[in-house]
Amino acid sequence: MTIDDKNAPDDTASDNPDLVCLGRIGGAHGLRGAVRIQTFTDEPEDIGAYGPLVSPPGDRRFHVTVQRRVKSGVIARVAGVDSRHAAMELKGIRLFVARDVLPPPGDDEFYHADLVGMTAVALDGATLGRVIAVWNFGAGDVLELKAAKSGKAVMLPFDRQVVPTVDLAGGMIRIDVPESLKEDLN
Repeated sequence: MTIDDKNAPDDTASDNPDLVCLGRIGGAHGLRGAVRIQTFTDEPEDIGAYGPLVSPPGDRRFHVTVQRRVKSGVIARVAGVDSRHAAMELKGIRLFVARDVLPPPGDDEFYHADLVGMTAVALDGATLGRVIAVWNFGAGDVLELKAAKSGKAVMLPFDRQVVPTVDLAGGMIRIDVPESLKEDLN
């Protein structure tokens, strides 16, 4: 149902809708300037496939060469980074790519970044809240909503049963609220 920029929390959103976050530098790896990158791509190695990456507001460019895959992403080299100290200075930097270089989503596929910020409404039209993050912990995508009434963070599965409608143009998702979550969302 989504093109998996998995485990991408809401701080991967950009003020520029033409950019999509593909990863975040987690820190240095080794002594020669390699970095760990938490990737938000379906295949972690793809982070290096779309050309130079930028960090908001787009003033820094990163040429990334993936060395190998690891559990939470990849170990990579960044052009011009040749020491552990230089690699450590990159920790936390979010890596974006221009949306137009990514493959277009297929039918019933969405970039997680496109879902963040959407209004969640119940089948009866009542506003439930706003999508603040999309997660994937291994068993499928999970939407994190900030409930409109209580302000609570509520997580629910992102599947056709719970989310039968996604209206990207309208900025809305329609939710068939599971009984177990009705109290949290009201």
